[in-house]
Amino acid sequence: MTLFRTAACAAFVVAACPAAAQPSDRDVGRERSVTPATDTSLTVGSVVVTGTRVPRSGDDVLTSVDVLGGDLAQRQSVDNTWELFARLPGVTLTDFSQGNTSGRFSIRGFNGEGEINAVKLLIDGVPSNANDGGMVFIDMVMPLDIAAVELVRGTADPRYGLHNIAGNANILTRIGGTYLDARALAGAFGTYEGQVSAGLERGGFSQNYFVGYRDTDGFREHADLRRANLAGKWFYDLGNARIGAIARYSTAKAQEPGYLTSRDNAEDRSTSYAISETDGGKRRLGEYSLHLDADVASELSLTAKAYVTTQFDDRYVRFSASVPQQRRLTEETQYGGLLTLHYRPEVAFLHRLGIEAGADVQVQDNESRRWLTERRVATRQTRDQAFDLTVYGGYVQAVIEPTEWLKITPGWRVDRVSGELEDGLAGTRYAVNDYGTISQPKLSLAVTPLAGLTAYANYGRTFQMGAGSGAYKVPPRTTDLAPSINTGWEAGVKYTHGDWLEGRIALWRQTATGEIKRRLNDPNGDFDNLGETRRQGIDVQLNLTPLAGVSLWGAYSYQHARIRTPDPATPAQAGNWIDHVPQNLFSGGLDLVPAARWRLSLWGNGQSSYELTASNDRGRFGAYVVLTGEVAFEVTPQVELSAQVKNLGNERYEYVWWDGTQLLHAPADPRALYGAVRLRF
Repeated sequence: MTLFRTAACAAFVVAACPAAAQPSDRDVGRERSVTPATDTSLTVGSVVVTGTRVPRSGDDVLTSVDVLGGDLAQRQSVDNTWELFARLPGVTLTDFSQGNTSGRFSIRGFNGEGEINAVKLLIDGVPSNANDGGMVFIDMVMPLDIAAVELVRGTADPRYGLHNIAGNANILTRIGGTYLDARALAGAFGTYEGQVSAGLERGGFSQNYFVGYRDTDGFREHADLRRANLAGKWFYDLGNARIGAIARYSTAKAQEPGYLTSRDNAEDRSTSYAISETDGGKRRLGEYSLHLDADVASELSLTAKAYVTTQFDDRYVRFSASVPQQRRLTEETQYGGLLTLHYRPEVAFLHRLGIEAGADVQVQDNESRRWLTERRVATRQTRDQAFDLTVYGGYVQAVIEPTEWLKITPGWRVDRVSGELEDGLAGTRYAVNDYGTISQPKLSLAVTPLAGLTAYANYGRTFQMGAGSGAYKVPPRTTDLAPSINTGWEAGVKYTHGDWLEGRIALWRQTATGEIKRRLNDPNGDFDNLGETRRQGIDVQLNLTPLAGVSLWGAYSYQHARIRTPDPATPAQAGNWIDHVPQNLFSGGLDLVPAARWRLSLWGNGQSSYELTASNDRGRFGAYVVLTGEVAFEVTPQVELSAQVKNLGNERYEYVWWDGTQLLHAPADPRALYGAVRLRF
């Protein structure tokens, strides 16, 4: 297996990506418009825009932006949508494999443990993080409903404040067009799935609907998952304005197989202990939003969104035989709005000038309760917290192009926070920390000295604040805490040559003051001070289309995440690696069209090992290389059959953590075969 891993790692650097499929007669809409000469993004797959307007994107953000095309997303077999981010370079995946608490993705040297959630998640531009920054709302979107995924890295994007620590991810779904698209799948571990996406557009009015259901027994014992998703999208184009509404709902019920000791993980990876027999839970998610895009004048346009999101999560979990079972009940209602103005005046001595100003408010009404339980029977309540939180902010950014080869984008963002927490067990109330006005300057620069060559650099600040009770002055804390300020920069070069070569290399660094991390199993929901940290690295990406019907891509990222100045209580951690952050990430793929109506694909991703604790004294785990192969045959222009083999090399790998007394393992799936039929009209 070591030889296999070494060979696969080397191959990924030159391996290839799925081809950017050209729209056929049955494709609805048009391809994404050509980006400016100073564009710094890379696209994997093709993006088809089905509405009359291109969604607001990161085109003016001069940082490393990656776009996953809907053609790739729609044909994947995944239990959870966050797994799709394996197709994007430089992304760390953390796979807990515990029912509804399945895992998450992270970037730029942050881990996915849930201690620090550093990615702002949006769905069709609507903020979709839980209070702690978690990504539970990503479960509302299934692959067949995805038009594109846009991942913006770094600290230079001023559009978002809360949770936008290392970047943001926007999942764009299918809006507009007339079509019917259905996909049925069956395969390993008793997995069955059905998805239907439909659109109808007449006279400027579009309707889009989605229904999806996934049922799987899971690789391990006691790992059943049942999830159903519904979505409706209604938009009306008035010519100079577009108004719309989106509604999503998801319900899921899942068992949790629990974690294994090192011995049992080596002997029988599929087992589940008797102590986990009643672990699992149910989750209900909702997201409802109103949208407006309007041209107010010839040089002025606006974008506005209002939204409500709801979360109900009822979970029973027991981590090991030495601790009791817990019931964790989370109920959150979030609502708010975002408004952005775009002003594009004609200036005689400038090639282009754009001024963008935005404001947003995010209001949360949250409840977090926990009990100690015995086989789902409560024995003692350990948490009863109700807290509201309001984060409001605004930004201004100028896009200045003195010539067509130079772009400068200075910007500034500010945020403020208010709120109160009520502790039902203690019968007391606590005010939120007075974080003051959180100032975040930004500056980006891009130069295109030659056709196809863009050099860019950016600087920016983002912030981290406490999550849950960590945002409030709960004794023994009686004084206000300052936010943790992340200061970052990036310098990169992107080169494009015709339609067959595209590459990018970027150096980056991000330093944080007073970084904090949640105590994940703490009854009070408190935090630890990690101290001053530094994350830095290099990203290398290459896309090649050397011949018709052949497309390749490879990506490698090195990330270096260390504690520079630790908490005074843990001086020995100075210079230590931050836990659960692999230093090396790699991905790549190959897509072939060997004959008419046939498609062959091979892709994969992997990482090196990571430390389990900030003390760096429990060994390194978590290295893996996983390959996926796919073959597809187009029976007719409307019918496609496909087969996909995941974990082609049958790699034995797992997520590992240290619970304070022992190593605990969550093994990943072995080799698995899935077959699917897709109908498109």
